[in-house]
Amino acid sequence: MKKLFASLGLVLALWVPGLAAAQDATVPMEGAAAVETAPAAAAPEAAVPAETAATPVPDKGDTTWMMVSTLLVVLMIVPGVALFYGGLVRAKNMLSVLTQVMAIFCLISVLWAVYGYSLAFGDGGDMNWAIGDLSKFFLAGITPDSTAATFSDGVVIPEFTFVAFQLTFAAITVALIVGGLAERVKFSALLVFAVLWFTFSYLPVAHMVWATGGYLFEKGDLDFAGGTVVHINAGVAALVGAIVLGKRIGYGRDAMPPHNLPMTMIGASLLWVGWFGFNAGSNLEATGGAALAFINTILATAAAGLAWMFAEWMVRGKPSLLGVASGVVAGLVAITPAAGLVGPMGGIVLGAVAGVVCLWGVSGLKSALGYDDSLDVFGIHGIGGIIGAIGTGIFVSPTLGGVGVDGYTLAGQVMTQASGVLITIVWSGVVSFVAFKLIDVTLGLRVAEEQEREGLDTASHGERAYSV
Repeated sequence: MKKLFASLGLVLALWVPGLAAAQDATVPMEGAAAVETAPAAAAPEAAVPAETAATPVPDKGDTTWMMVSTLLVVLMIVPGVALFYGGLVRAKNMLSVLTQVMAIFCLISVLWAVYGYSLAFGDGGDMNWAIGDLSKFFLAGITPDSTAATFSDGVVIPEFTFVAFQLTFAAITVALIVGGLAERVKFSALLVFAVLWFTFSYLPVAHMVWATGGYLFEKGDLDFAGGTVVHINAGVAALVGAIVLGKRIGYGRDAMPPHNLPMTMIGASLLWVGWFGFNAGSNLEATGGAALAFINTILATAAAGLAWMFAEWMVRGKPSLLGVASGVVAGLVAITPAAGLVGPMGGIVLGAVAGVVCLWGVSGLKSALGYDDSLDVFGIHGIGGIIGAIGTGIFVSPTLGGVGVDGYTLAGQVMTQASGVLITIVWSGVVSFVAFKLIDVTLGLRVAEEQEREGLDTASHGERAYSV
């Protein structure tokens, strides 16, 4: 524990220079938008005299929709991700995965309020291409009357609602990484990694993609709900962690089947339900754009589940519940960056492609490269996110049923999407490798061999999921 607290102290110490240079917190002017940045939102209008323009007031319908969407994303994390992962591991590690997911949600929630929101959506001045500032450290200056901009001119939502919604995105991104490290990572090491990676990978990538002035935002990169920010970012971190940690004892020799597939199916179902908040909520308003994201979240997911099932049926002779559930998650991942930008037919194509390619990712690619990504985070979230990000550049075309963007050309937009994918892979990969290595030489990343054989439920937490 002393090493854990010392490591956490080191993380906080890294921010001391930033705190000293932070701007004084300022209370937003009455009638002005409190936040000038939102995912893919347009720049705010220039200030106009109060006598000639009405103060924007949040619509109760939009506010209600965003609060419901936030609750749905919480449902995705606990219990959705927790149960999906919990059913996939062996029985002796069930509670460890549940604990890791819930603890990470709690940890990132607090860090988001302390400094995450400010760094992700603040104005970083000379560094604004990569990160924000600390002017809203501890949510300074945000009140119930503060507002955040949406996609429409003059339409706002309460800033606290936007803070809470974006909090859930940060939390689920870090929680997804658990799947690549499952059944062998130290709990203390995981918590320290969560702090480091959230600070130095999630926040910069989120700012670059979603904040006004962010490098990829200004380049025109399209990421409606987090294909790069969430899925590629987390998938690469899980892959790097799996490689640095090494394979589980007996991997490739001993059978390691999921211990409870009904639980995994329940988790996948909760993910699907919660994902409506994830995708349709990213519209920030209860409009037709949210409806488009909503229908795409049904159709692309269904297409991916079917594609994975039939491909597996052809290759292995039998369709499996695990295959359908995995295909559903792959479809959810692939449609995430495209949800409010492509037409329903484009969504179906994206889902079907993701179902087949992600099946190859968790079987052929994983086998060929020989890494032990325990729960296939990279194979589903990393590869599915890449398919979705690149596919968005194609199917956003109005001729293919998409909503279109200014100055659109297929080749140009695909290149922009590809650059976003590449930058995210490199950024997350470098930060993840450095963080894992730093923790390994201080705390140690992996539990002792006898603890791994015993199972992390009892070795790390002193509990058992099942008593027989």
